[in-house]
Amino acid sequence: MKKPVLKIQYDSPVILTFALLGLLALLLNGWTDGWTNAHLFSVYRAPLTDPLTYVRMFCHVLGHADWAHFFSNICLILVLGPVVESRYGSGNLLISMLITALVSGLVYFLFFPGNALLGASGIVFLLIFLSSISGIRSGSIPVSLILVAIAYLGREIYDMIFVSDSISQLTHIIGGICGIVCGAAMARKKR
Repeated sequence: MKKPVLKIQYDSPVILTFALLGLLALLLNGWTDGWTNAHLFSVYRAPLTDPLTYVRMFCHVLGHADWAHFFSNICLILVLGPVVESRYGSGNLLISMLITALVSGLVYFLFFPGNALLGASGIVFLLIFLSSISGIRSGSIPVSLILVAIAYLGREIYDMIFVSDSISQLTHIIGGICGIVCGAAMARKKR
């Protein structure tokens, strides 16, 4: 009798690739003494004639300031992401992540000219809300979605107004809103 062979499965291609690209970005940033975060993995006001401006609109979600920043985002992404990816599909999740990156990048580019943004926290909030929205049935909104919206977005709005730190609560809010909009659009399309 043959023993069963355990196989490693790349079960969530979008999420796992995102995590690996984020790790690569963090390593590159260390090897280049911060050059890659400054030029590739942060979004900020820059001339539209600079081709990297357009790259940064999407790639800022891959950059992280340090290992603690990286692990705080990637751990949540690896917990929530595979469930969301299996529920909505890899293509839909990738589009939702690209929309979130672009929207948060554009907001920072247009409205915060003196600031730079990097990190995957918008993607984390997208995944939190997509996982909560997955419980929507036709004609009803789950109480868990309402509680998640109140807890997460309410806290971020409070922190944005009353707490002065280097965390971008606006990016969290944008990620949450993108999660609600993308999740509702995918649910409607499925029906």
